[in-house]
Amino acid sequence: MQRTVVDAVGAAHPPAGPNARIVSLVPSITELLFAMDLGANVVGRTHYCVHPSDRVGRLPSVGGTKKIALRRLLDLAPTHVIVNVDETPKALAETIAAAGPVVVVTHPLGPEDNPALYRLVGDLFDRREAAGDLTRRFEAVLADAGRQTASLRRRRVLPLIWRDPWMTVSPDTYVARMLDLVRWRVVTTAAVPRYPEVDLNDAMKAGIDLLLLTTEPYPFTTADAEDLRNALELPKNRVLVIDGEAIGWYGSRALAGIAYLTRLARSFD
Repeated sequence: MQRTVVDAVGAAHPPAGPNARIVSLVPSITELLFAMDLGANVVGRTHYCVHPSDRVGRLPSVGGTKKIALRRLLDLAPTHVIVNVDETPKALAETIAAAGPVVVVTHPLGPEDNPALYRLVGDLFDRREAAGDLTRRFEAVLADAGRQTASLRRRRVLPLIWRDPWMTVSPDTYVARMLDLVRWRVVTTAAVPRYPEVDLNDAMKAGIDLLLLTTEPYPFTTADAEDLRNALELPKNRVLVIDGEAIGWYGSRALAGIAYLTRLARSFD
């Protein structure tokens, strides 16, 4: 019986051959593919796939993460299209699969899921050695972060990922679990959505220690931070612009992201 590789929704895929043609609809996974020496196999991306910046520009874009030009994607003759539960609408993934390419679904829910993601890519595209190397490096960074932040004071934080309307993340998201690694606990007044709208005045009444403005998906700036400090009458050190890729991108980016968060959290204690 042929060995198969199981993705995040339980779909089993046979290992790809050396001539796999991959389209990635997930920016952090596009970067991961290059980190695992699969750049020659990547034939398409979204226009949000911007890393590695010195190599990804040669690849044609098929659109955004949630809306693509299907004919443009199919013209690239991909054998595999990599999607993500949070970023790719289910109907879009089903449409792509119906057109022929193998659709590989990913869904890391927290930083500890990165080794499984490395193994998925490594097993599917014959990069087990690279997956093992990334896993060892990740585990070392994670352990070091645990040692460096174990004694830090726990803080209640509210990350803002969008404006008009203001939107945050729920505690069961990758971003929230990344922040929890450094004892920053996401607090939101919303109960159900993973990416809820939020009333900032109500949120601040809930005892938020830090208001975090992410640089993506919405590109918050220091000017936005200053505006919010004034509007909410907050001290300067309670509103912070934070690297959205560092806290929100999984894959190879997670190593630098955890180290970045560790340094940032320690700077507040």
